[in-house]
Amino acid sequence: MDISSFLDGLSIAVQPINILWIILGGFLGTIVGMLPGLGPATAVAVLIPVTFGMNPVSAIILMAAIYYGAMYGGSRSSILLNTPGDGSAIAATFDGYPMAKKGQAGEALAISAVASFIGGLMAVVGFIFLAEPLANFALKFGPAEYFLLMLLTLSAIVALSIGRMIKGFLAMMVGLALSTVGIDTQTGVYRFTMGIPHLSEGIDFLIVIIGVYAIGEVLYNFLNIDKQKKEKKKVGKVWFSKEQWKRSKWPILRSGPLGFIIGVLPGAGGSIASMISYTSEKQISKRTEEFGEGAVEGLAAPESSNNAASVGAMIPLLTMGIPGSGTTAVMLGALIMLGLRPGPLLFEQQPETAWALINSMFIGNLALVIINIAMVGLLVKILDTPAKVLYPIIVLLAFIGTYTLSYSVIDFFLLLIFGLFGLMMKVMDIPIAPLVLALIVGTDMEQNFRMAVLSSNGSLGVFFSSGVSIGLVILTMLSLCYPLILKLAKRKKNMSEDEDQVYKSS
Repeated sequence: MDISSFLDGLSIAVQPINILWIILGGFLGTIVGMLPGLGPATAVAVLIPVTFGMNPVSAIILMAAIYYGAMYGGSRSSILLNTPGDGSAIAATFDGYPMAKKGQAGEALAISAVASFIGGLMAVVGFIFLAEPLANFALKFGPAEYFLLMLLTLSAIVALSIGRMIKGFLAMMVGLALSTVGIDTQTGVYRFTMGIPHLSEGIDFLIVIIGVYAIGEVLYNFLNIDKQKKEKKKVGKVWFSKEQWKRSKWPILRSGPLGFIIGVLPGAGGSIASMISYTSEKQISKRTEEFGEGAVEGLAAPESSNNAASVGAMIPLLTMGIPGSGTTAVMLGALIMLGLRPGPLLFEQQPETAWALINSMFIGNLALVIINIAMVGLLVKILDTPAKVLYPIIVLLAFIGTYTLSYSVIDFFLLLIFGLFGLMMKVMDIPIAPLVLALIVGTDMEQNFRMAVLSSNGSLGVFFSSGVSIGLVILTMLSLCYPLILKLAKRKKNMSEDEDQVYKSS
C-alpha cells in the first residue's frame, strides 16, 4: 500500500462536499433498500442523473454510498414486514421477522445495523490490502486474458442463477446481441441499426439499465399493488442485550470475511453471501433448533456477510474493470459516461480516485450505522409511503435521466421498450443481472477476442498460451459445472439420509 496515495485519498474523502455526498448517498440508499421490490441496482440506476456534471471522484463516492446504504436498508422491511427490500436481505427474514413478532424489533434492527457496520469495516480493511496487488496482477493481462476473464464473469453469473440457468443463459445472449448494435469500430459496418441514425452509436447501456431495473420493477410492483399488504410493527427499544451481543459477535466476525471473499467473485453478490453465511452458521451452531424462530445469530451472520460482499464487489470493478455484481455493472456504465475508466491502470494513473473511494467507505459505514440506529423511527415511516405516490416519482426520475443522456425523444421509446422487456423478464422469472453484465462487457469482450485472434494469426491457441489464461479457462469450466456438482452433492446427501433412516428403522 502506498501511504502517500492513501493519505491523498483520505484528504479528498474528508472534504465537506464528499462527506455530504457520502451521507446523502447512504441515506438515499437506505431508503430505497427498505422499499420492497427496489434494490441497490435500481437505486443507482434511478439516481444516475444526479451524478451528471459531478466530479468523477465525488460521483463514484456517491454511487458506492448508495450501494452499501441499500444493503443496510434492505433488512428494515425484512425485519418489520417479512418482505425483503432486495435479494440480499432475504436471509434477514428468517430470524429477523420472528424476533419482531416476539416484540424484539428494536433489538433486531440494532443488531442488523451493527453487524452490517462491522462486516463492512472488515471488508474495507481487506480492500486496502488486496486492491492494489490485484491491480498490479491485472496489468499482466493481454487481450486473450481479458476476453477469458469476461467470459468467466458471464459464465459465473449464469451458473449462479441456480434453477434458472437456461433463462440466465438466454438473458446473457440478449445482452451480448444488444452490445453489437451500432457501427463496428474495426470495419465501419452498420450492424442492426434498422436504418435509424440514432442507433449508429449503439444502444446506450444506461437506457437499458434504467429501463429493465427502474421501469420494469415499477411496472411489476404496480401490477401487484393490490396484493401488497402492510403490517405495522412497534419498534420498541432500539438496542440489544449483552446476551444477544455475546451470541452475535462471533457469527459477525466469521461472516464478514466470508462475505467479502464471495463478493470479490464476479457474479456472486450479497444474496449468495448472505445465504451461505446463514446456512454455515446454522450448521455450526449449538442452537440449531432456534434458527427460523428468532435466533439473533441467524440475523447477525447474513447482515454482516451481505454488507461485506457489497464492498468486495468493488474490487473487480476498480482493479479489472469487471463488474462483480449487477449493481457494480450499473456503476461501471455510469462511470464510463463520466469519463472514468475503472481498471488496472486506475491505481497508477489516478490513485487518488481509488484511495478516496476506499477511505470514503470507512466514513460511510460509520455514518450509516448512526443513521440506521438513531433514525429508525423516521426510516420506518417511509415504509408507509403509498406505492401510488412512490412509483410515479421513480418513473419521472427515469425519464428525466434518460432524456439528459442525448436529448433525444427516441430514447424515450427505447426506455419504454426495455421497461416492458424488464417486466416480461420479471414475470417469467428470468434473471436480469446476466443481461446487464453481458451488455456492459459485450463490446470490450468482442474487441479483445478479435485482437487476440489477430495477434496470433487466427490461431485459437492464444487462449491457452499462458498460465493465467489456462487458469481462467479451468475456472470457467468449473463455474459451468457448479450447478451439476451442487445437484450431485445434494442427491448424495439425500441418499445417505435415506440409508440412515433405513438403518434406524431396521
